Parts: sequence; structure tokens; C-alpha cells
Amino acid sequence: MGLDAYEYSLTKGVRLKEGTAREIGEQAAKWGITMSVHAPYYINLASKEEEGRRKSIQYIYSTMEAAEWFGANRVIFHPGSAGTDREAAMETAKITLSQALEKCSSFIAKGIHLCPETMGKQSQLGSLKEVLELCKLDSALMPTIDFGHLHALNQGNIQSCQDYADILDTIENALGKERGRHFHVHFSRIEYTKAGEKKHHTYSETEYGPDFDPLALLLAERELDIIIICESSGMMAEDAAELKRIYQEKLHLFN
Repeated sequence: MGLDAYEYSLTKGVRLKEGTAREIGEQAAKWGITMSVHAPYYINLASKEEEGRRKSIQYIYSTMEAAEWFGANRVIFHPGSAGTDREAAMETAKITLSQALEKCSSFIAKGIHLCPETMGKQSQLGSLKEVLELCKLDSALMPTIDFGHLHALNQGNIQSCQDYADILDTIENALGKERGRHFHVHFSRIEYTKAGEKKHHTYSETEYGPDFDPLALLLAERELDIIIICESSGMMAEDAAELKRIYQEKLHLFN
């Protein structure tokens, strides 16, 4: 299909054998496929229970280990619940993430990045500001910018090239040029309610946003070297091919 990135989902737990992961990684390398890994949904860095935080650190560690097996250099994870006191939850999350970084130092030394994801629901930690705040803890942290989630969280606010530019500028201003050029991306059209994200849709369902064309234009113009994972409902590979076609079309405008 001409695709060159794949995100292996371990969202329900790290349940595959090392040998299987290494075989997949070998095939990915053979065909020039860049691998990333999505950590379990159970992670909650802001858990009020010490046991919950301890398990979250272990889930991150296990996923980092699996990433090494795959030959992947990015582990994507959801930061956790915002609870009733968002500010307190963020402080707890930062402490827990710092502990996870320490436990995972051997994997980080091999170039594997931890990538907190922007989330689409008001009840979750993961606004753009919160994710960037987490990433400021260490250079090994790289943001996963889910544009569909941000669109849903902020009630459909990504409508133009300027809206995307504002997000890209915010990332670079917060984390510097290097991480501002090489971050991770999830993309899909998303339906939302007042509470935020409701449902992922396919790219052809244009009644839902955001639209990829303005982002593709900016990525080409700014020469950003990012990985985009398509999260369309039931059409991930097909829509990923369409997103790549759109990007390459924009790229020709600057070559």
C-alpha cells in the first residue's frame, strides 16, 4: 500500500512473546516500516492510589521493553484521569512520570522516547498545554499530538491553516526546534459532544473535522519530519494511504 509507519497496539496489555515481537520488528526493518508502540490504556499517572501509580510505571516499563523487541523508538501513552482537581492531578502525574523515566533509563539510553498523547475528553489529562508541560520534564519525552482529540476537546476549533500553525508554533516554543520538528502524530476525523471526543470516523465522512489538507500544507512548507498514524474507524490503512497522498501532493508544491 506504500505505507511506511505502523503503530503496534498493546492497549490491552503487553501479552505477546519476545520472539514474536522480534520477528515483526525484523520484517518491519526489512520493508522500511518505522515502528511505534501504544502502551496499555490502564495507565493513570495521576492515580490517587499508590498501587495504581506503581502499576502505571510497570505498564510503561513493559511497553518500553516490548518497543526494544520491535525495534521501535516511540512509546505512546495516555497520561491519565484529571479527577476533580486538575492542577493536583498534573503535579501527581509529573512525579509519577519522573519515576517512570528513572525506571526506564536503560531503554531511554538506547533512544526510545516516551510520548504522552493529547486527549479528547474533558475528564482526561492531556490538553496541549498539559502534554507539553509533561514533556518539559525530560528531553526523552516527545509529544503525541492527536489533532482529532484536540479538535474534539476544544469543540471543533481546528478550522484553518492558521489554527494548525498556532499548534505547531506552540509545540516549538515550548520544546525547542528539535522536538518541534520530530514529534509524533495521530490523525482522524472525530465526532464530539460538550464533554469532548465521542467517536472516530473515516476520512471520507467530511461532516466531521478536522481536515488534513491545511496540516499537510504546513508540514510540507515547514519541512517537518514527523510520523503520522491514522486512527480512522475501521479504515486506518486505507485512510493512511489517502493522508500520505495528500501530503505528497503538497510536498510537490515546494519542490
